[in-house]
Amino acid sequence: MTNRRPYSIPDNEALRLEKLREYQILDTHSEDTFDKIALLAAQIFNVPSAFINFVDAQRVFIKSSIGYDEPISEVPREESLCSRTILKDVVNTYADTHNHPELMENPHVLANGGIRFYASAPLKTPEGLIMGTICVVDYKPREATEAQLTMLKTLSSIIIDKLENRLRYRKSVESQVNLMNIALHEIKNPLASIKLANEIISKSPPSAERMTENIKSAVVRIQAKLADLLKQSELEEKDMMLNVEEVDLNEMFARLLYNFELLAQRKDQKIEFYCDDTLPVLEADRTKISDVLHNLLSNAIKYSYPGTIIKLSAREAGNYVHIEVKDEGQGLNFSDMQKLFTKFAKLSSKPTGKETSNGLGLSITKSFVELHNGNIYAMSPGKDKGTTFIVSIPFKHKRAPELEEISEFN
Repeated sequence: MTNRRPYSIPDNEALRLEKLREYQILDTHSEDTFDKIALLAAQIFNVPSAFINFVDAQRVFIKSSIGYDEPISEVPREESLCSRTILKDVVNTYADTHNHPELMENPHVLANGGIRFYASAPLKTPEGLIMGTICVVDYKPREATEAQLTMLKTLSSIIIDKLENRLRYRKSVESQVNLMNIALHEIKNPLASIKLANEIISKSPPSAERMTENIKSAVVRIQAKLADLLKQSELEEKDMMLNVEEVDLNEMFARLLYNFELLAQRKDQKIEFYCDDTLPVLEADRTKISDVLHNLLSNAIKYSYPGTIIKLSAREAGNYVHIEVKDEGQGLNFSDMQKLFTKFAKLSSKPTGKETSNGLGLSITKSFVELHNGNIYAMSPGKDKGTTFIVSIPFKHKRAPELEEISEFN
């Protein structure tokens, strides 16, 4: 009996595993976002099964599985075909696994009704490290087209974009916590000086003049420390860069409708969208604007009642595009409006389909809108009367005046 591994280890394995742990994706629960990406992969290839996998040191964690009868969260690394895919930055495909002798010892290939067709795209980070794969499986031989393989690679990049966005935001939150801790530490001593000086003044009035100077000095020190920390925080916020390109809102709306259609159908909800065809070109960060709309539409579905209508629309208003997400859900009260865009805010509305919420979505949304020099606000007539979120993003280039036309819609 030998200890030979039936899979090879990438040369950058240590760095790869370090990055994988940074993402904090291992052993997490299933998420609708990843499930929808896996479902889309299965539909593109017209196959029964699709998976999103992350390759750990000794195992492969299955983040999402479509078409698998029994829920399974991991398999040994030596049993996963994904262990081969992470060795090279290419889309890997087997039209018929039985034509590849090196696969014939794999239990998932050998099993009765086992894997015959397999195609996977590596999940590659911006640093070039491969975290795992998105793969599709069929239990009979078949051929994949170049277009299908290209779309699979595109889905892999979307997964990594999601993970990178989460990582950036988590680091931002951690940075703010660190700044708060520094602030508490830095002002502790000046506050102690102020407290002591006040006690001395109360016990010895003649010392008031000298102690007053000590208090003034301590206050100046606190103000200087807080100013430095605020400046540092502002610099960190400005470090978030925009990847500006032309954005077709009609196309983005159609993609959102497709992505959320199944989720809305579960609650017997209907999504209607309208985008003025005469809108000027919006130059913005496509990913961040998509995340903004994704968060708002996801919240509209999450907090609206079954059988209601959600409206997504966009129109030109002066030098801005106004995007509205309107629902017939639980609405907002005065207290909700006061803390709506703060981190970890607890609002009165509750998910109507047992969905979960981390309290960060609207805070992230606001930061992304403001990075575009835009604004976001909400309107609600009151509880159980629905909510409308309005996002205003400035156009960089306007059309010629004779072509301008402001569209009206409900």
